[in-house]
Amino acid sequence: MKLIILGLLLLLIPAVNNVGFARFETGKVISEDLYTAVNLTDTGLNRTIFNLAIKGLTRLDAIGKLQNPTILTIADYSQSSNKKRLYVIDLKNKKLLFNTYVAHGRNTGSEFAKNFSNQEGSLKSSLGFYITANPITGSHTGFSLMIDGVEKGINDHACKRAIIIHGADYATENFIKKYGRLGRSLGCPALPPELNKPIIESIKGGTCLFIYNPDNNYIHNSSLLN
Repeated sequence: MKLIILGLLLLLIPAVNNVGFARFETGKVISEDLYTAVNLTDTGLNRTIFNLAIKGLTRLDAIGKLQNPTILTIADYSQSSNKKRLYVIDLKNKKLLFNTYVAHGRNTGSEFAKNFSNQEGSLKSSLGFYITANPITGSHTGFSLMIDGVEKGINDHACKRAIIIHGADYATENFIKKYGRLGRSLGCPALPPELNKPIIESIKGGTCLFIYNPDNNYIHNSSLLN
């Protein structure tokens, strides 16, 4: 019997070690001053917003919600829609993978995002933390990415509202030049068509998306930030 137990323990050791290594690597990545390491200073993304995103990501990872905690996407809706306010960051390799335009909802605001909602039919963006799912092909949106809002009362109706990441002609620099601002979606974080697929392929499958605005209702009620 002792030999059998010893044999089972020897079989389990590699598996335990692998889990510990993965968690150690994740913790190591997040503990560094990544804002500086990724050279985010001149991108328009404020350090405080980045730190909030890391805080939420860390908590989601700690409860096992993320399949890939090394990729972080931030949509900074505190910035003008005329700015490249979407950031896709590879935390492990300390690289900014993408920095581009992202649209907000039609009823959220014109050039600036000001109003947010979790309600179906509101045509507004929802703030907070999301977890990316798998790509889909929509009849109107084409290649798209489902995202799951994980903050109750803030963005947890995202799937019900069909809030997805998709490409749109109104989320381009040419649209800004013509109309003076980026176009607006029905509530989805819409991307430039040429970057839509590359970004989706980079962030799909259980990564963290943080949509931010200094909205008092969100800041005070987010379970992941408080």
